[in-house]
Amino acid sequence: MVSKNQIKLITSLQQKKFRVIHKLFLAEGVKVIQELLDSNFVLEHLFVSEPILDAVTSSQKTLITEAELKKMSCLATPNNCLALFKIPETKAPIPKGLIVALDSIRDPGNLGTIIRLCDWFGVEQLWCNEQTVDSYNPKVVQATMGSIARVAVSYLDLEKQLENTTIPVFGTFMDGKNLYQEKLPQEGILVLGNEANGISETIEKLVSNRLAIPRFGALQQTESLNVATATAIFLSEFKRASS
Repeated sequence: MVSKNQIKLITSLQQKKFRVIHKLFLAEGVKVIQELLDSNFVLEHLFVSEPILDAVTSSQKTLITEAELKKMSCLATPNNCLALFKIPETKAPIPKGLIVALDSIRDPGNLGTIIRLCDWFGVEQLWCNEQTVDSYNPKVVQATMGSIARVAVSYLDLEKQLENTTIPVFGTFMDGKNLYQEKLPQEGILVLGNEANGISETIEKLVSNRLAIPRFGALQQTESLNVATATAIFLSEFKRASS
């Protein structure tokens, strides 16, 4: 049986300030939890509504009712398990290889999808400014489908980091050079901006290479692409060019 205090703690982790205080985040669903269990993340406790995930010891697992799980869950339709994991210490970013940098991405689903895309395309580092949604937001964790276990997400002063880098900085703009006509390197930083406003003026000044995905529609009236969709196209082309 789960206590009221445990339920209160778990539901509080939906807010960033309590994740920071307790240094914990939550994950739901067998696939996501199993991916995290197989990684370097440290399990705090697992709650299940049926006998699953047998590798977890009984001291770290509590069998609860579906009603109790519903009280804890962030999902409209709760799964059969929920886990608390410890938030690890952040490692210092290393300007090496292909890096994705985010300038004020606010939508949890977009960030989660971008983390998953980084995992798919072998991008090991994701840099975020402090205005970007927290990577341990439950909706972000859910959208990564476990990829958060394999991508190093760093929150930093993006302006300062870009000022001091020695590798090329690429920015995504509507008026940039045609992505498919540019020679793309194996190493660089790809900056993507806010869903509504794009890359900020302060970060734009630090971009040395402006890129754009050309529109092929006959009317040329589509205003923009979803940032996660654009990330997929850019990463695909960077990896194709270096293969």
